[in-house]
Parts: sequence; structure tokens; C-alpha cells
Amino acid sequence: MAKSPEAFRTISEAAEELDVPQHVLRFWETKFSFIRPMKRAGGRRFYRPQDLAVLQGVRRLLHDEGYTIKGVQKLHKEQGVRKLLALAQVESAAVPPGTPELDDDRRERLWQVLEDLQVAKARLDQGLGDRRGEG
Repeated sequence: MAKSPEAFRTISEAAEELDVPQHVLRFWETKFSFIRPMKRAGGRRFYRPQDLAVLQGVRRLLHDEGYTIKGVQKLHKEQGVRKLLALAQVESAAVPPGTPELDDDRRERLWQVLEDLQVAKARLDQGLGDRRGEG
């Protein structure tokens, strides 16, 4: 039985879906700060649907478009995660029935809120990491 599109994926499932080896996903985590799968006890990774979409964008840039790692980092810095998601064609994906249509202005505001939340999460993660190191 196939998983729902909203279900989290293990690293092996994500690697299979993206057609890259698992070690490549681990390597990308070290090079791209915006790739942050959830980690459970024992360090087991779980990828959310948005994580997979971002990874699809990264894969497309690196494997299909000929970008370097530094090029992807620069693109993310200049254009944010929206560009990566657009490359993964997330916006053209089917939406669940009953989902209200968003105009471009509202969609843009939602993307900005998402980026703001990701920045806030990174700051919190950094603060927690600093605090843990003080022990």
C-alpha cells in the first residue's frame, strides 16, 4: 500500500523518490542549511512533504541544470526557498478538494511567512544549541 502524499518519508524512501543515494541526502544536509528533516531518537530522519519538494528543487538544480553547490547556496540566499519549491513544481501540484484558490498576492504573503518561520526556527535551533553547549 502506497503512502499518502502528506506522509513523512524515511531517508530510504526519500532517496528512492528522488533517485539519489541516501548518502547524497546526508551530504546535502551538511551543505544546505535549509535542508532540515525531522530527526527522531537515534538520529533517524523523517522528511516532510515540503522537505521533499525542496530536495527535488536542489536535485534539479544540481543534476539537471548544472548548478554547483555554491551556486545553489547563492540562489537560495538571493531568492529563498520559493525558488527551490517552484523548481519542484509544487505550485502546479494538485491541491486537495475544497482548498480555496489563492491569488498571487496571498500566495506571495504565505511564502514570505514560511520563510520568516524558517528563519525564526533556525535562530531558535541555534539558541538552543548554544544553551546546550554552556552546560
